[in-house]
Amino acid sequence: MQQSSNGGGTNQKRRARTRHYLMCEPTFFNVSYSINPWMNPSRPTSTERGLAQWKTLHDLLAELGHTVDLVEPVAGLPDMVYSANGATVIGGRALVARFRYEQRVDESTAYLDWFRVRGWEARQAEYINEGEGDFLYTGDVVLAGSGFRSETKTHDEMREFFGKPVLGLKLVDERYYHLDTAIAVLDANEIMYNPEAFSPQSRELLAERFPDAILADASDAAVFGLNAVSDGLHVIIPQQAERLPDQLRERGFVPIGIDMTELLKGGGGAKCCTLELRAGR
Repeated sequence: MQQSSNGGGTNQKRRARTRHYLMCEPTFFNVSYSINPWMNPSRPTSTERGLAQWKTLHDLLAELGHTVDLVEPVAGLPDMVYSANGATVIGGRALVARFRYEQRVDESTAYLDWFRVRGWEARQAEYINEGEGDFLYTGDVVLAGSGFRSETKTHDEMREFFGKPVLGLKLVDERYYHLDTAIAVLDANEIMYNPEAFSPQSRELLAERFPDAILADASDAAVFGLNAVSDGLHVIIPQQAERLPDQLRERGFVPIGIDMTELLKGGGGAKCCTLELRAGR
């Protein structure tokens, strides 16, 4: 783990807010099929290395004071480690994913059971909806991605289920097939994103709504620098990102770099591995 110190370029004071996350240990992690451009079954993968990287993230979140719950991994579902895709959770309600690809369909049952056993109000989405992979809550609006995975038809369902406004955004670069690979929510109504991942109309919407957003360059986007986890102060990003740490420090955030390269072989990073459980708001 590589931690960057705070400082430089801003007088803005940040405050970490305690979060609650759901994670899934990558006991069965491997890349035996390809459903996104990052997955190459002919490229060797190491379950042991993936588990070690996941544990570093898990332990870091605990060290930062956050609550981390675990959902039991299921044999034959190697992508369950990317728990952010399992649901969207706002105000104590969970809309559980309906996956596009058959290789992931059975994950929905595992996540739906987890929420219901613990008394959460939960239901499965009616349309293709890949959870926080494509739906990011800023505290004011739900940013809703489409273009590769989640259907635009689910936007109305999200709006009705959570009672929150939804801003639709179209992804156009297949490398950034989920919204959480192209945008990170840093704090209430503060984001960083990769403009090149979006359609011209979506770029205009983002620029209008978030004029002060941090913009990632192509090289940082390509190492999944935007697949980040923020608690309002600390921002966990890939240690391979070069410019984003300085950009974050200039805004008063504390970037913390970790290695997630093994799990990136499956198309995921730190954010993909953490589903935020929002009991309030």
